[in-house]
Amino acid sequence: MSPWLRQHRFALNAALGSVRKSPGSFLFNVLVVALALTLPFAGITLLDNLKPLSEQLSVDPEISLFMRDDVSRADAEALAPQVRNILTGRHAELAFVPREQALASLKERSGLGNVLDTLGENPLPDSYVMKLDGYASAAAAAEVDAITEQLRTLPGVDTVQVDSSWVKRLAALLGILRLALLLLALTLGIVVIAVVFNTIRLQVLTQKEEISVAKLLGATDNFIHRPFYYTGAMLGLFSGAVALGVVALALNPLNSAIAQFAQLYGSAFQLLPLGALEVAGLLAISAALGLIGALLSVRRHLARVR
Repeated sequence: MSPWLRQHRFALNAALGSVRKSPGSFLFNVLVVALALTLPFAGITLLDNLKPLSEQLSVDPEISLFMRDDVSRADAEALAPQVRNILTGRHAELAFVPREQALASLKERSGLGNVLDTLGENPLPDSYVMKLDGYASAAAAAEVDAITEQLRTLPGVDTVQVDSSWVKRLAALLGILRLALLLLALTLGIVVIAVVFNTIRLQVLTQKEEISVAKLLGATDNFIHRPFYYTGAMLGLFSGAVALGVVALALNPLNSAIAQFAQLYGSAFQLLPLGALEVAGLLAISAALGLIGALLSVRRHLARVR
């Protein structure tokens, strides 16, 4: 075995020995750090489940183009080639809706035919209705804005309405949730580092005499520091595992409540646990936070030990 591996094995054994000497204190610190990690891990799990849901939403925006009242029927129908030119390269269905057809449809749908008859003249303009498809994600629906702006520049156009605003609101909401989760994770990450920092500080104070003797015998700083690094990394790693376990256990009661709500909308949506790659990544982050806390604490406190 190489000297490098031998040194790290000794440091790991020393860290495990320190944990065995005071398992209660170590477990308590694990619980404290796990509580700090549970909330961001739960948020990551939620966003991971919402991401495919938002991408699978049926996003088929419908654009309605209304002509001005003073535009003749012939001029309105003559606008069709220009509208099709704007839609070139995009999957879309274009339909011209004469004002008479629009009024008849309104009477049929609203049940206010008698009321509309009292208006005398038809208040509805000629219009075009465009149904777009091929927008499999909320982000892709932003292209509708470009189409809408081009349609507004056509001659004789009064207003252009689009019904995909809810898609943009969903995308904006998910963006806000991601930003809020990032800020929360950063804040609680600092809490984790602070807890590990204090834990290693207490260990340094407890082993002050041992460290002094080791230095007198010629032990290098790296030799003395490594066990504390391993302790911090283990604290972060075990805390991350506990936090992920708590989140996984919480999915069962949450899914029971979600199932009742989803049935009202004919959906079978369920929260799924994170995949193996995501779990490994979060555990690595947890261990890294513990290691950072240990590094900061060791550099600050062991430098005072002589």
